[in-house]
Amino acid sequence: MRQNPVYSREMKVSARSPRFPLILSLFNGILCLAALINMYSVVLRVRTNATIQYSSFMDIYEFVTAIEFILLMFIVPAVTAASISGERERQTLDLMLTTQMTAAQIVTGKLMGALSSLFVLILSSFPAVAMVFVYGGITWWDALSLIFCYVAVAFMAGSLGIFFSSVFRRSTVSTAVTYGTLIAFVAGTYFINRFALSMSAANLDQTIAAYAMEAPAIRASSGGAFYLFLMNPAFTFMAVIGNQAGRSTSFASVCSYFGMENTGFVMEHWVLLSVLLQLAAGVLLLWEAVQFLEPVKKKGKRKK
Repeated sequence: MRQNPVYSREMKVSARSPRFPLILSLFNGILCLAALINMYSVVLRVRTNATIQYSSFMDIYEFVTAIEFILLMFIVPAVTAASISGERERQTLDLMLTTQMTAAQIVTGKLMGALSSLFVLILSSFPAVAMVFVYGGITWWDALSLIFCYVAVAFMAGSLGIFFSSVFRRSTVSTAVTYGTLIAFVAGTYFINRFALSMSAANLDQTIAAYAMEAPAIRASSGGAFYLFLMNPAFTFMAVIGNQAGRSTSFASVCSYFGMENTGFVMEHWVLLSVLLQLAAGVLLLWEAVQFLEPVKKKGKRKK
C-alpha cells in the first residue's frame, strides 16, 4: 500500500523538530506529577484516619481526561486551519496540485499529519489515566467510550479546520472562522436550549395565569432543540465522564434540567449516536474541502 506523500512529509518534519519531544515530556510530566501528588494525599489520609477516599482517584481521572479533551478541541483546529491556507501563503500549494497527488490525498494527508502527533500525546498519557483501574473506578468499556469521544472531537475539529483552510486564502481568517464555528457548536447549542427552555416556561406560566389553574404536571422543556447537543462535542464528553464518575453533571441530570425524559432510543444510545454524527460531519467537511481543491487541481493540469 502506497503511503500518502503529504502525510509522510508532515511526519518527517514533526519527527525532526525538537518541539514535539519537549511538549510530550512537559505534558506527561505535569500529569504524572498531579497523579503522584494525588496518591501521596491518599497515603497521608490513610496514615491519619485509616480511611481511603476513592473519589480522589476519580478526581485525577477527570482532571487528566478534561485536559486531553481541551487539548484536542482547541489545538487541532489551530494546526489544521493553517494547513492548506499556509501552503497558499508559502506559494507551494500550486506545486503540490501539479503533481500526481490528488486533492483527496492532500486533504487527508494534512489531517492525518495533524492528528497523529496529538494522538501520540493522548496515548502516552494513558498510564496516568489507567491508575484508576487499580482501584476499580472505571471499566475497559468506559475507557473505550472515552477513546471514541476523543476520536470524534479530534476528527470533527480537524476536518472543520481543513475545510475552512481550503476555503479561505489567509490562515488568520480560516483560524478565526474555525474557532468561531467550533464555539457556535459548543456554546451556541447550549444558549439555544436555554432560550427554548425559557420560552417554554414563559408559555406555561401564561397558560396557568390565563386559565387561573394550578401548575400542571407538565414542566417546561427545551423540546426538539435538545437534540442539537448531539453535535456538541463538549456535551458528549460531559455525558461520558459524568456517567463514569457519577457526578451531578451526568447525562440524566442535564436531561432533567432541560425538561427531557431520559428514555427512548436516542437518549439510551446518546453517546454512540453523537459520535457517529460528529464523524459523519467530519467526513462531509473533508469531502467539501476536496471539492474546493479539485477545480484548482484540474486547472493546474490544463496549464501543465
